[in-house]
Amino acid sequence: MKVTHHEQRSLFGEILDWMLTPMLLLWPVSLVLTWLVAQSIAGKPFDRALEYNVVALAQLITVSHDRVQFNLPLPARELLRADDADTIYYQVLGARGEFLSGERALPLPPESEGAFFGEVRIRDAEVNGVDVKVAYTWVKLALPGAKPALVQVAETLEKRAMLATEIVKGVMLPQFVILPLAVLLVWLALVQAIKPLNRLEERIRARQSDDLSPIDDQAVLLEVAPLVASVNDLLTRLKESIATQKRFLADAAHQLKTPLAGLLMQADLAQREGADTEELKQSLRQIGRSSLRATHTVNQLLALARAEGSGTTTRLVTCDLAELTMEVVRDCVSRALDRHIDLGFEGAQPGAPGGQLAGNPTLLKELIRNLLDNAIHYTPSTIEKPGVITARVLTDIIGKTLVLQIEDSGPGVPRAERELIFQPFYRALGTDADGSGLGLRIVTEIAEQHNATVSVEDTKPGRLPPGACFSVRFVLEGNLTAT
Repeated sequence: MKVTHHEQRSLFGEILDWMLTPMLLLWPVSLVLTWLVAQSIAGKPFDRALEYNVVALAQLITVSHDRVQFNLPLPARELLRADDADTIYYQVLGARGEFLSGERALPLPPESEGAFFGEVRIRDAEVNGVDVKVAYTWVKLALPGAKPALVQVAETLEKRAMLATEIVKGVMLPQFVILPLAVLLVWLALVQAIKPLNRLEERIRARQSDDLSPIDDQAVLLEVAPLVASVNDLLTRLKESIATQKRFLADAAHQLKTPLAGLLMQADLAQREGADTEELKQSLRQIGRSSLRATHTVNQLLALARAEGSGTTTRLVTCDLAELTMEVVRDCVSRALDRHIDLGFEGAQPGAPGGQLAGNPTLLKELIRNLLDNAIHYTPSTIEKPGVITARVLTDIIGKTLVLQIEDSGPGVPRAERELIFQPFYRALGTDADGSGLGLRIVTEIAEQHNATVSVEDTKPGRLPPGACFSVRFVLEGNLTAT
């Protein structure tokens, strides 16, 4: 079995990487752009010098006796003399393209360009394998039908490259000092910026182990507030879970005291001296009854704990309420027959439109079973006058509601107790029915998890006995999404 260890990453290192990496990547790009800009800037003064030389040479072209002449005086020769860095070439061509003066190797302008007057143009060219900049212009001659003369001045690029290099050095060398300083400042800024997280960590570590109160999200950075809100939500759910566990333990201890005490008492009675067989059987019957009550109480407590703790973890599926109700009714038929109760089902059939909802089938069946158990326990019934219990499922497609009703012919629930009966361990007074008082509380918990409401009314208002009708109303619009 191969175990993969993932290296824990640092938020400080992540931010530092994302800030410095673009800076270091952009620095070579900046160097290239600076070099290109420096070349453009360095070439402009030399280009203007070439243009001046072309204009000066063009003024030296004259026409004498219908012939084109070019005389280069000594000062002009000094002007075109090559310096230590670069070589300057010039070329003058007459009206018929004949060579008048200068360097014969200078290339001619592109033929597609054609002659132009009154401006000086610059192009790149090559002389004897060396790159040069060429400034040229056409000179109109005072000869009938004569073509214009061409004047060109070229210069090698050494001084341009040297000046561009100096510009790049002047711009980039300070960056070798600025870049480490920028990295240091970024590092110091991150150290200061991450201090609120360190203070938040210290506040959390300083808390007592039983302190589950929410963290103050007003004292943290705006970007950290969603994280703090999530932690507060977790603390709230954890607090509720712990409270549920404590309540469960308290309820279990409270409810199991009575049947366990009864078991102990009956065991003592069975062991007393002089007890006859009938008394021993009676004690054993009481022990069995107390055992059943304790078992029922434990099962109800576990069902309540499951209902209270399944709100955020239960996987929901599409359930057919009529089908689930019929299954529970079939399971309860034998118990109803033992008590001579007429148990039946009516209303929407399985598969009917509007009879489906998103929910947990196990919890929904637990809800139905507890309502039926409650009705069976509290409905008086004899062979001569059997009780009646009806499970009903009603659909309302237009109103987008689904209703489960458990209706009985029992004594009903007084209005003063209709809210109390849904509290844990509450049992209606004046009845001899055995129970834990948890069934309706379980119903309420499960209904709340399915966005449903539980209510109770009289089955036959104004009659005696009025009966009780428990209704669970599911709102299908906005119902929990099934997976």
